[in-house]
Amino acid sequence: MEQLLLPAPAKLNLWLHITGRRPDGYHELETVFQFLDHADELGFALRGDGQIRLNTEIDGVPHDSNLIVRAARLLQQQTGTALGADIWLHKVLPMGGGIGGGSSDAATTLLGLAHLWQLDWSEDRLAALGLTLGADVPVFVRGHAAFAQGVGEQLTPVAPQEPWYVVLVPQVSVSTAEIFSHPELTRDSLPLKMRPVPEGNSRNDCQPVVEQRYPEVRNALNSLGKYTEARMTGTGSCVFGAFPSKAEADRVLALLSETQTGFVAKGSNVSMLHRKLQSLLKKSSA
Repeated sequence: MEQLLLPAPAKLNLWLHITGRRPDGYHELETVFQFLDHADELGFALRGDGQIRLNTEIDGVPHDSNLIVRAARLLQQQTGTALGADIWLHKVLPMGGGIGGGSSDAATTLLGLAHLWQLDWSEDRLAALGLTLGADVPVFVRGHAAFAQGVGEQLTPVAPQEPWYVVLVPQVSVSTAEIFSHPELTRDSLPLKMRPVPEGNSRNDCQPVVEQRYPEVRNALNSLGKYTEARMTGTGSCVFGAFPSKAEADRVLALLSETQTGFVAKGSNVSMLHRKLQSLLKKSSA
């Protein structure tokens, strides 16, 4: 059975400002998303009987609740296709790490099945559908580094530098809902007036609350902070720092490896997923 193999890359929030809270409880924010060349991998195979089957079990996540299955069934319902799919997942990205694992898997599912089922859906339609699954899904569907506003769905492409990153993975899973509902969370950062988006005077407004509640995250920030500016991504738990070369990033990770778990990855303004899909389109049109 021929499989379509696609990556579901990680993202970083290079910074994250929370500018308000809406009546429905969602938070208004400003952030910059950048992708990493570090990814889960999903495999897709066509089924003619309309069934959606995720053939990889994820601990603690029931089959029908998995974002991959939900994304596949939602696309199936919205398009009326009679086709189905077998799906496999090779999980690399940590859950509860703030690097977008579940949202990225959902976006790869939408784009992968649109390709497999030969749907004539635009990126705009897929991104709008993805938003109903989660606020971070649209940026993965669009696949370009972006300045984000609203709940994270209003995206403006940007082109920050693409350094090498050390990403530390504290062995805790941070609940996004817990952090966003915390009474001490900063919710009144002033919206930025400058364009293009400045790199200075930025921070992650979630970081103080997470550091307070999760000493493992605080320890990771302190460890990496000895070598470069260290910052948390999203609501954590992963923390990252930039380096000018892979060799330097590898050296620092090796120094930290006795007490910290992590990986080295290249920052990328075009996601691995979109680069792979573009190469598939070139092959099919050749």
